[in-house]
Amino acid sequence: MTLPGAASMISDHFRLAVAQLNPTVGDVAGNADLVRKARRKAAEEGADLVLSSELVLAGYLPEDLVLKRAFVRRCMDAAEELARETADGGPALVIGTPWRGSDEKVYNAVVLLDAGEVRAVRYKYDLPNYSVFDEKRVFESGPLPGPVDFRGVRIGLPICEDIWNDEVCECLEETGAELLLVPNGSPYWENRAEERLQVVVSRVVQTGLPLVYCNQLGGQDELVFDGGSFALQGDRALAFQMPQFETALGISDWKRDGETWICEQGETVKLPDLDEANWRACVLGLGDYVKKNGFPGVVLGLSGGIDSAICAAMAVDALGPDKVHAIMLPYRYTSEDSIKDAAECAAALGIRYDTVPISEPVEGFRSTLSGLFEGTNEDTTEENLQSRARGVILMAVSNKFGHMVMTTGNKSEMSVGYATLYGDMNGGYNPIKDLYKTQVYHLAAWRNENMPAGMLGPGGEVIPSNIITKVPTAELRENQTDQDSLPPYDVLDDILECLVEEEMSVSEIEKRGHDRALIHRIEHLLYIAEYKRRQAPPGVKITERNFGKDRRYPITNRFRDRS
Repeated sequence: MTLPGAASMISDHFRLAVAQLNPTVGDVAGNADLVRKARRKAAEEGADLVLSSELVLAGYLPEDLVLKRAFVRRCMDAAEELARETADGGPALVIGTPWRGSDEKVYNAVVLLDAGEVRAVRYKYDLPNYSVFDEKRVFESGPLPGPVDFRGVRIGLPICEDIWNDEVCECLEETGAELLLVPNGSPYWENRAEERLQVVVSRVVQTGLPLVYCNQLGGQDELVFDGGSFALQGDRALAFQMPQFETALGISDWKRDGETWICEQGETVKLPDLDEANWRACVLGLGDYVKKNGFPGVVLGLSGGIDSAICAAMAVDALGPDKVHAIMLPYRYTSEDSIKDAAECAAALGIRYDTVPISEPVEGFRSTLSGLFEGTNEDTTEENLQSRARGVILMAVSNKFGHMVMTTGNKSEMSVGYATLYGDMNGGYNPIKDLYKTQVYHLAAWRNENMPAGMLGPGGEVIPSNIITKVPTAELRENQTDQDSLPPYDVLDDILECLVEEEMSVSEIEKRGHDRALIHRIEHLLYIAEYKRRQAPPGVKITERNFGKDRRYPITNRFRDRS
């Protein structure tokens, strides 16, 4: 059967479909099916060509999977199978895949599939090796690419990082490219969409060529790919804008006007503001981690505090109320307000809520250790027994019923070690790992007033206002508050942002009005908590420098800034 959009030489019109897909790393057959379904839908729309994202067959980032010959072979086999399917006369495909060249080296490649064949292969030239990227570890850099011929149109196929510098696009323009189609695997962090736009504007100004930017969607471990695919005309005008945080197939019509191509028709959607983008990134990252790893749902300790409440709300938005199980784990220091607030939060979200007191296990630990601890004063050791008892219980529930334990610590607390190993740090994933405490408060209030598209939770006040306004406390001893151990969170977060995000010196931070002794103390806490962070579960990257792939400090480290 011949599909709509049957292959023919293009004179002065063609229809492009941009497939913003959510692949899963390693699921080559499943990823190929995503491409196949997108092509089928594009054929129904009369498309001539379907563009998908970087390494879509492998999933991005594949990391050291690329070092396995069997994995690369499977990706190449899938690409060749898709190529054979284009013999039906339908749309051609531009897809990303690892590719082993005739030199036996493995490249980050893009292939043009048309008329039953692999018509062209191009390799990524500029391999990123910073921040979350480590492509030089697993890929070889290709030569500067020339354009490919697609039914009479000379198309440049730079791959992601290739457009962040001018060399590749300059080469493509000089060798006769008429249009740039760019497959990308660009992860989200705050204001990333604006940064991408400025890069694309630079390349369009440089070459005078229209550019189509196709980005991946979906969560992959700590990274979230937000989609947001778009195109600019040769005069820098926006040709179309696809949504963020949603799978989508964008259809656009292109017309030759003299020596350039112009997009005649393309839908433009409004991108979310920063608060909505951060919320949806956390929700998408959590949801994909749970679903792609095969968990039936999540379980978390709901304490009546802000961190667990916002995590519960995110989980409901990601998975639906029926897949979220909250457990209150009270001890003698747990206030009646906390018990009430946790129950109201669970009711507002519509989730299962159970109470499991921890007095017996905690007192059992204390009794067991009494001989060893005889003659010592109570300190954080006894406080941590509460957190660790809670961690054991949540892990037991996870083992019994299969739900993933969700960790609920924020970036402020993880920065200074205000968290208990094998206690509240237990779990498989943390959606707020890269949100400072002040951001957590802000987003909680924002979610109570907003209902983003695609969320599975209820609208209205899902986090009781008392949880947002009350003084934060871990409730590990009588009348405890977080500020007994830490400065106010607005002060702490500003110092931490200076140290973590900006790598500022103590002297520079002091000029912002902070006490020098406090800065030294926070810097010391930041460094000595590195061993804890190495054992923490993954979580969504929101800031430009998250703990893990972005910020790689040694555990054993005696440096302190005394400038």
